[in-house]
Amino acid sequence: MKWYADRPARFTRQLIADLLAVAWVATWIWVATTVHDWVLELRAPGDGLVNAGGDIRDVFTNAAAKARGVPFVGEDLAGALGNGTKAGETLTSAGNAQISVVQDSAFWLATAIVVIPVLFLLITWLPVRLRYARKAADTARLRDKPDLLALRALTSLSPRQLSKFDGDPAVAWRTGDTDVIDELARRQLASVGVKA
Repeated sequence: MKWYADRPARFTRQLIADLLAVAWVATWIWVATTVHDWVLELRAPGDGLVNAGGDIRDVFTNAAAKARGVPFVGEDLAGALGNGTKAGETLTSAGNAQISVVQDSAFWLATAIVVIPVLFLLITWLPVRLRYARKAADTARLRDKPDLLALRALTSLSPRQLSKFDGDPAVAWRTGDTDVIDELARRQLASVGVKA
């Protein structure tokens, strides 16, 4: 595969297009990480619930442990305070669930922000680059076969380009006119940016 043309103008255009493609991907990765960080800021209420639930659970657990020492009603009092411990655990679970949803949303949103533009790039830019690389490599392999290149030029060059020849280039090719054959071969190579 020949990724870049030999001719400076076409090489420059290809290099700029490739750099723009890399910049496109880098920009969307930056946007995705920024959005990911913004969405993760929404987990603050979940963190608050986890902290509050943990504090409530700890307070009621300690109170229930101390209540067990109260004569006659200690176990009943400890059981009643155990409900507060369960409430704290419920708050902690709710906070963790909210944090999980926010983290999942941040991940999938960032993934979509990267994947969609990159897929668009792969569908539009990559086939063009691959087609060029294949065509340029195949054409470059024919450098030492000017007759084949000339024949290809007769079928692929525009009528305007062919009309610039003195006389009929097809007749010149059939009769073996080396000057016309060499010029057709040179133009075919030039059409894909390959030096003769």
